[in-house]
Amino acid sequence: MNYYTIKEEAESEIVIKKSRFIATFKRAFNEDEAKEFIDKIKKRHRSATHNCSAYVIGENNEQQRAHDDGEPSGTAGVPMLEALKMMNLQNVVVVVTRYFGGIKLGAGGLIRAYSNAVSKGAEEIGVVHRVLQPELIFHVDYPNLGKIDYFLEQNEIVLAKKEFGSDILIGIFLDEVDIEPTKEKITQLLNGQVEFTIGEARYNELPA
Repeated sequence: MNYYTIKEEAESEIVIKKSRFIATFKRAFNEDEAKEFIDKIKKRHRSATHNCSAYVIGENNEQQRAHDDGEPSGTAGVPMLEALKMMNLQNVVVVVTRYFGGIKLGAGGLIRAYSNAVSKGAEEIGVVHRVLQPELIFHVDYPNLGKIDYFLEQNEIVLAKKEFGSDILIGIFLDEVDIEPTKEKITQLLNGQVEFTIGEARYNELPA
């Protein structure tokens, strides 16, 4: 399953009418991880006015939760959750910490503030596309290594491994649909003198 998620655990801050909204993100692959992270941020910001949270987890977003943490019902957690879903993010938990600045925002203002804290925070931290890619493995002799290196570089193919021995064993990660076309191109480059095997698949992260 390929999906979009945040680049790394990090935080981002916006200020609206003197209130600070600090969005802290983390990847989470089950509800226990998400709840543990929420508790950690609440302890870190125990003096804050609110620590609102949302998460979306699972291949089909099976696990979704939103919590207003004392803000008027529906003005914080749900807008945060909707912001995650609008960006097609998965396996992400976010806590938006609010330090009240003395000026009330009203329900509409709160909804916009919490939603923007999440969307702008994710954009600032960065989003990646996690792609499950099989490994294509083949051998090349030393005189042809330059051709292969140039081919991989020009096509921006992710190198899995390069092992030197009597010849060079090369492993590359590809999307499923690119395996056969790439095999054909490499076969042409090496004048048919190549055999391929398929290794294990792994997740690789590409800029979104």
